[in-house]
Amino acid sequence: MDTKEQVQQLIEATLAKMNIEATIETAELLGGVCYQIKTLDGGALIGENGQNMLALYYLVKRMAERQLGSEPMQFSIDVNDYQRKRVEEIKERARMGAQRVRYFKKEVVMQPMTAYERRVIHITLAEDPDIVTESRGEGEVRSVVIKPVSQ
Repeated sequence: MDTKEQVQQLIEATLAKMNIEATIETAELLGGVCYQIKTLDGGALIGENGQNMLALYYLVKRMAERQLGSEPMQFSIDVNDYQRKRVEEIKERARMGAQRVRYFKKEVVMQPMTAYERRVIHITLAEDPDIVTESRGEGEVRSVVIKPVSQ
């Protein structure tokens, strides 16, 4: 059994302990595996602003690191396409921020985001020759700054 299947079993076992019935599919997303959970208990599993989903991810990640030992696999967890929709929203905000930077020639500071959300912005704008991105701040107030190349 490979690492991908072992992580899926950890997710299934965790959901079973929470008495949540769900199906899990896998897909490639941002250079890693995304475990897509489909359930009628989506609201409880997602939580306010995705906080419960992030907690589930953190828990499964820690269990995987402990049980599998080796190099941690890059993965994410999505519940009822919440994360996919959020990624599209973040990509759109990144593109709009880049347009403002090109037009006004001034840096744009995005709102504080999780490490995963910041990574989405960096990857989205990485190929843009007029724009550079960097993360600033510490902890929960860490955000992405979009700047023109010449700055």
